Amino acid sequence: MKYVHSTPLKSHTKLSMLSLSDLKEPKLVWEIQKYFGVRTKTAKSNNSNEETDNSYVITNKFWYYLFVFGTALGDEAFYSSFIPFWFWNIDGAVGRRVVLIWTIVMYIGQAVKDIIRWPRPGPPVLRLQNKWSLEYGMPSTHAMVAVAFPFSFLLCTMNRYQYNIPLGMVIAVLWCSIICLSRLYLGMHSVLDVVAGLALTVLIMTPLIPIVDYLDNYLLTDPTSPFLLLVVSILMIVYYPNSGKWTPTRGDTTMILSVCVGIHCGAWLNYQLGIMTTSDLTPPYAIMWPSYTMLGCTILRTIIGFALVLLTRSVSKSASYNFICAILKEDVDVLKKSDNSLTNKHKTIVDLGCKYITCGMIGFNALYLIPQLFRYLRIERPTFFTEI
Repeated sequence: MKYVHSTPLKSHTKLSMLSLSDLKEPKLVWEIQKYFGVRTKTAKSNNSNEETDNSYVITNKFWYYLFVFGTALGDEAFYSSFIPFWFWNIDGAVGRRVVLIWTIVMYIGQAVKDIIRWPRPGPPVLRLQNKWSLEYGMPSTHAMVAVAFPFSFLLCTMNRYQYNIPLGMVIAVLWCSIICLSRLYLGMHSVLDVVAGLALTVLIMTPLIPIVDYLDNYLLTDPTSPFLLLVVSILMIVYYPNSGKWTPTRGDTTMILSVCVGIHCGAWLNYQLGIMTTSDLTPPYAIMWPSYTMLGCTILRTIIGFALVLLTRSVSKSASYNFICAILKEDVDVLKKSDNSLTNKHKTIVDLGCKYITCGMIGFNALYLIPQLFRYLRIERPTFFTEI
């Protein structure tokens, strides 16, 4: 009887292993690429409008531009513009919670990626983008943020505003799907990388969403929260997992952490100085179509705000890099030209320190100094300082 029961169990285990192995196969990604119109350069086509490079041919421009746009939704350029815009023009309370969720999800995803150290898919996959090629592939952090970002916005607003929740769900699913498919289309991840990223994010967000309000309230109101944020974030950077080779992952993670710290420290200072007060209205709030005056103020806030963000970045980056180099007694120009490697300790320290200070200052100014200027110029969003 023991023999009879053990055979199907072994067969079932073997089938499970084969299915996971199949999801990791580069050939599956290549089939997806072909389905959406990617061909090797040797492939013949009668379409004279095709786009080519040294290794591939794009036979369907619609899918190409859609997925390039989709992968940009998971890129730092998008978040560095979308997050400040959201705070200045839409809702700071939602923004703080989403940034907190995004930071936790991304840190875990980036750390797991450097612990597992699985390479990105190889031949026959055609890599249409090389921006993240130095990083490992498992799990796909684009897939993780594709879940974390739109669904955290949905979950944090569904009881706060009166809107069509099914429509919001459709938008979140489309957002997530486009980003995930873009990673396969561009040849940057295996199907298993993407599936693992989706599953890991659901696993993280399940206990995180119910407590995010309590975490935000503590970080906003407790007198010691900035100290805790600074210490914990620095420790998370210092003890970040060893990737076995130099990759930009640790630096990107440092920027995400420091933006979160800066944003929450800026909001904390607003609250502690008594600038933030509780709103007299109770949710759910009605969403009103903006007037011409409101649109004009939104445009002014956006232009002035981003100009000051760029100024903050320029000044902070230069000053912090030179300052840390001076402490370590390193020549700035020589260090910048030196190779990125795990053995180049001083360059690692300077790069990480510079990114931490620069992005932290951007986050802080976006929540504290820039809104104060908006108030002085009388273009502030009326509810900005009531979003607790």
